[in-house]
Amino acid sequence: MKVLITGAGGQLGQCFKKQAQHFPEIEFTFTTSQELDLSQFGVVGVYMRQNKFDYCINCAAYTNVEHAEKEQEMAYLVNAESVRNLAEDCEDAETTLIHFSTDYVFDGKKSTPYSETDETNPLNVYGASKLLGEQYIQEETNRYLIFRTSWLYSDIGKNFFNTIRTKAEAGETLNITTSQSGSPTNAYDLAEFVLKIVSAKTEAYGIYHYSNMGEATWYDFAKEILRLMNSNTTLNESNDFQTLAERPKYSVLSKTKVLETFDLPIPNWKESLKQLF
Repeated sequence: MKVLITGAGGQLGQCFKKQAQHFPEIEFTFTTSQELDLSQFGVVGVYMRQNKFDYCINCAAYTNVEHAEKEQEMAYLVNAESVRNLAEDCEDAETTLIHFSTDYVFDGKKSTPYSETDETNPLNVYGASKLLGEQYIQEETNRYLIFRTSWLYSDIGKNFFNTIRTKAEAGETLNITTSQSGSPTNAYDLAEFVLKIVSAKTEAYGIYHYSNMGEATWYDFAKEILRLMNSNTTLNESNDFQTLAERPKYSVLSKTKVLETFDLPIPNWKESLKQLF
């Protein structure tokens, strides 16, 4: 089996690269955005046809929620237009596309976990650009799996986990919001889950929600990180966290569909967090 992983230089792409060593039955090709720029529309199609991949796992994304408000054109180019092109190229090459979306396609007005059939209503440019990418995929190919995930973190790159750890090690006081609830998701877990599905040669196409089990506020997440660090850093609850991009107050994702379809375990977020210590 031949699998292409795009956006291999980012957090999720690097987590896939580390998990790939556990799947010797798969022949992986990893490309960074410099090696395969998905916005170079003609080039991608030629590359796909020449290499005849069974799966393309697209980890390329514009993920800076704040900057997306000011760089809307770039966010839509990466998260929507390039994704449409990739989906079209995958369809032409008879390659199954696996893509990642976000809990931010929802407005957060519910108080119970969001299912795949709930109405989408993104509050910010990032969420809107990711939703458009989802829609383009569904228009261009029938062979796709879209995984909406949330609060992705690992020990790689810039994310909440690494930010809290760095600030704690520097002795900074932390003021963390309690006004948003979601599910912290270990990127290694997501990568492993997807590769198990690929290894099984799934054809259960569609949209799925994947995050670690349980829910937390950003304050809860920070508190657990500090506890595992044995840190005495001062942590304060804050409700006045000001951001340029509006964010959903509640964006916990229901895992019922993904659990029933693939019958694979999903760790609780606290248990998963321990794996990085």
